[in-house]
Amino acid sequence: MEEIKKIIVLSVGVSSVMMAGGYRLPEQSIHSGGLSDAYVAHTMGADTAYYNPAAMVFMGTQQYFEAGMTLVTAPAQTYTLIGPFSGKSERENIPMPTAFYVSKPMDNMRWGLSLVVPAGSTKRWKTPYQKLFSEEFTLKNIEVNPTVAYKVSEEFAVGAGLRVVYSQGVVNSDGGNIAPVKREMEGDTIAFGYNVALMYNLVSNIHLAMTYRSNIDVKEEGQANLYFGKVGQQYDAEVTVPLPAALNIGISKTWQEWLTIELKYERIYWSAYKTLDFEYDRPIQAGLYNTFDKPLRRHWHDTDSFRIGATMKVNDKLTVLAGAGIDESPVPLDTIGFELADSDAKIFSLGFRYQQTKNLSWGVAFLMSKKDSIALKPGVAENTILSKGGTFTDGGAFLTTIGMAYTF
Repeated sequence: MEEIKKIIVLSVGVSSVMMAGGYRLPEQSIHSGGLSDAYVAHTMGADTAYYNPAAMVFMGTQQYFEAGMTLVTAPAQTYTLIGPFSGKSERENIPMPTAFYVSKPMDNMRWGLSLVVPAGSTKRWKTPYQKLFSEEFTLKNIEVNPTVAYKVSEEFAVGAGLRVVYSQGVVNSDGGNIAPVKREMEGDTIAFGYNVALMYNLVSNIHLAMTYRSNIDVKEEGQANLYFGKVGQQYDAEVTVPLPAALNIGISKTWQEWLTIELKYERIYWSAYKTLDFEYDRPIQAGLYNTFDKPLRRHWHDTDSFRIGATMKVNDKLTVLAGAGIDESPVPLDTIGFELADSDAKIFSLGFRYQQTKNLSWGVAFLMSKKDSIALKPGVAENTILSKGGTFTDGGAFLTTIGMAYTF
């Protein structure tokens, strides 16, 4: 009985992390996807409103609009351990629509608007021991980000915006014949934050940029159906988890107007996530406190990301994009779980933009995020199954982005 309780506690805790944060998805456009998100100092279109709003005042005198769709493909992830504990997750395909707009200049000011999906994921396991923790996890986050920019001088500009995030999540788990436990959870919320940006044109072909996105405390509110054996109860429940702040610093240099290289460093402040604590509309049974209500330690750590991107203007019609990068995982091995078996990743990307007419262009971008394998030593992870050891392989994601842009 005590072993089953430990399993439930760890299952609920890890799943809730995913409901609030999920996998970060910074690549929200053709340019960002094709450049591996090395895209803050040298922005080129309507997506400037999202990636560096300060740079909007240095664009042309037209209005800019762009819309696109990204398909995130997560291949099946394999967990291997001697005995019946091994399993394989389902392959997932997640569509993400985006849209961006930049207004005409108004003296030294300009405004823009973005609709993006900054995080989202679906994870499903049908194998018995993994299904106990994550039969289905689905996360949907949509952000509306209005921004404004002001040109201080011909070399320097500032920008700022309001982040409005709608988050919705579903988490189901089923112990089946292994343990008489089952969980059905749904929740949603609207949360607010801000972003600021700076743009400095050091010389005509060298640009420096900095952007900062604030932490957003997301309070998911909804229903939780908790079952032990065939007895279940429904509660109004809520849990608060931070969407971490992120600092981006970029520098770009252009050679003879045909080749631009950008380097970007990003610091992601995951350390704001220390504890997971559920709250219910009424006291739950004393015997279920350790199972569903006890605060859980998280203590994630801040991470660094390094990206490099190359923009090559082949001719007046065709522009080729390429990029690479490395990402750190914020998840300590002692809190790793089947819902977020995360590890460091290597990023590679390629794309292009084609100018169909004077006002209309379109493009495609491909990005691969390859996660490192995770070899767990026995006794490290708190998860009851993963504490036995084992290996995660085949993690990561493929992003395919298509989009069209129009100036008028």
